[in-house]
Amino acid sequence: MAATSPGYAVTARVECPASGGATAELTTAVSAAGGSLTALDVVESHHDRIVVDVTCDATDSDHAARITQALENLPGFTVRKVSDRTFLIHLGGKIEVTPKVSLRNRDDLSRAYTPGVARVCLAIAENPDDARRLTIKRNTVAVVTDGSAVLGLGNIGPAAALPVMEGKAALFKHFADVDAWPVCLDTQDTDEIVAIVKALAPVYGGINLEDIAAPRCFEIENRLRELLDIPVFHDDQHGTAIVVAAALRNALRVVDKKLSDVRIVISGVGAAGTAIITLLLAQGATNIVGCDRKGAVHRGRELTDEWRTWVAENTNHDGRTGSLTEVLAGADVFIGVSGPNLLTGDDIATMADDAIVFALANPTPEVDPVAAREHAAVVATGRSDFSNQINNVLAFPGFFRGMLDAGASDITPEMLAAAAEAIADCVRPGELNPSFIVPSVFDTSVAPAVAAAIRRVAAGEPADH
Repeated sequence: MAATSPGYAVTARVECPASGGATAELTTAVSAAGGSLTALDVVESHHDRIVVDVTCDATDSDHAARITQALENLPGFTVRKVSDRTFLIHLGGKIEVTPKVSLRNRDDLSRAYTPGVARVCLAIAENPDDARRLTIKRNTVAVVTDGSAVLGLGNIGPAAALPVMEGKAALFKHFADVDAWPVCLDTQDTDEIVAIVKALAPVYGGINLEDIAAPRCFEIENRLRELLDIPVFHDDQHGTAIVVAAALRNALRVVDKKLSDVRIVISGVGAAGTAIITLLLAQGATNIVGCDRKGAVHRGRELTDEWRTWVAENTNHDGRTGSLTEVLAGADVFIGVSGPNLLTGDDIATMADDAIVFALANPTPEVDPVAAREHAAVVATGRSDFSNQINNVLAFPGFFRGMLDAGASDITPEMLAAAAEAIADCVRPGELNPSFIVPSVFDTSVAPAVAAAIRRVAAGEPADH
């Protein structure tokens, strides 16, 4: 059975007989059903009965239902209700607007709003650059999506994408004190998206594009970068690439190999895969093979878009052909940013000695991490329930913090490389091992380190100054 996860935590309120063994029966039932018990709380106690909140982690929604049924099947036990703990934290949304100023009396109101605010408006009209100094613009990012490529869920639309964008905004605030706001657009037309974002840009100090399907995401980002004087960052591309590059830097240290010497196979040549290839090439990788659903991308294939054409022209110099499993044989590094269950442990066994496997499809990786560990020296996933979680939260909060602090608009390859180096260096040499190649997402030193690296590059200083 797959591992249980807090993402599928439930609390069942169960009425039980007031016997000495009631709670033991609940514990046994959860365990027998494969759940992971995390809490057992008596919320009511009567002469003949007790009411207990049973909280446990499941593997998925169906498993949670089976655990609940196992509790219901206990003789004399009744499940009053079941609460899905993930849905509970989303009730009413996860973010809010909180004023930074007090509005206690007429004087406060006169300065924060009319009539005093008119003087500030006129000052900005006379000098538009003052908007960064006198409004939220200096610390605010728009998290923009069209809902066309949300997590591994696909094209689910803007309303269904909103919980992810809210979560992104919460991460911005928690890790880097950046005020971010979801902007979920009810259009998937490239021209409309560009026009809308351009029109709302005066409010924001940066634009974080999120979960927009390839290849439209490339054009949208490129056009907005040309039109706007604030940073435009597609996190699915560049955030992923930064953290992958950081993790690979440290993984290669663990196995004592060099980036310039290893053969890298990348599954998925969409937004994330293309950005990873671009950054790794800039850092000195020389032997990369990209794969899509049809197998290896190479010059001899009929390619459907300019991005795959770019991959073919800049990678796979040996002209390798065949399926993912065929080109994986003998490779030093596998990086998956594609889909679930594409490989088996036996496929990983065909790789070179001391292989590195990054299986990042979420929630189900390209290969079972447990099976991969039987053959690879270093294994990483995008999941929080395995070691070496490659998570974009290590990159984007600090990256935008640095860009906003520097007042910078142009995102350069040097900035991406500097951010990756800063993340990698947050793992000290004495901490580095096969199960710890990237810092924890809760490491409070990461975002400041990334922000400092971005400020140095923006100021024209060496990244490792």
